[in-house]
Amino acid sequence: MNDVTLILLALERGEPRATSELLPLVYEELRGMAAGQLAREKPGQTLDATALVHEAFLRLAGPVDARKWESRRHFFGAAAEAMRRILVDNARRKARLKRGGEHTRVDLDLNEPAREDAPEELLMVDEALDRLAKEDPQSAELVKLRYFAGLSVEEAAELAGLSRTSAYEHLAYARTWLHRECLRDG
Repeated sequence: MNDVTLILLALERGEPRATSELLPLVYEELRGMAAGQLAREKPGQTLDATALVHEAFLRLAGPVDARKWESRRHFFGAAAEAMRRILVDNARRKARLKRGGEHTRVDLDLNEPAREDAPEELLMVDEALDRLAKEDPQSAELVKLRYFAGLSVEEAAELAGLSRTSAYEHLAYARTWLHRECLRDG
């Protein structure tokens, strides 16, 4: 029997140090499995291979009565299944309407100044920005400082009298709001 199988048997017996000995032995292999699973997923995953391995390992190292692995292969099969379930749960969470599941993420680049070669786009953004200013003047002001004046988030936050974190939150809201309005306007 190899080291992993021996540690799995020790885990089944309830030996406390077995869990801490198992992770270093299987980590690289689990990370490779996780990277493979994530490669088959759509782009834009919020999980990376390391987070997926850690989450799966926590599930695998759960209650003692659930830890009955017959072999190394059985353990890695259970790990693959745990990773799959984590990815499915994550996808379900993202797809919920409460989390904006009906929307597709599209980035508006507020870091670039207005482009001269797209006047219709500039006009559409300007009109949407006027509507945003009526609903949320502070967010509209931050967009103007970033998009039209070319200031950094920190500089715009300072001018608006906001913390850096609040400025990022306002800009994220404004980006989403403006994107929705621009899509509606065509």
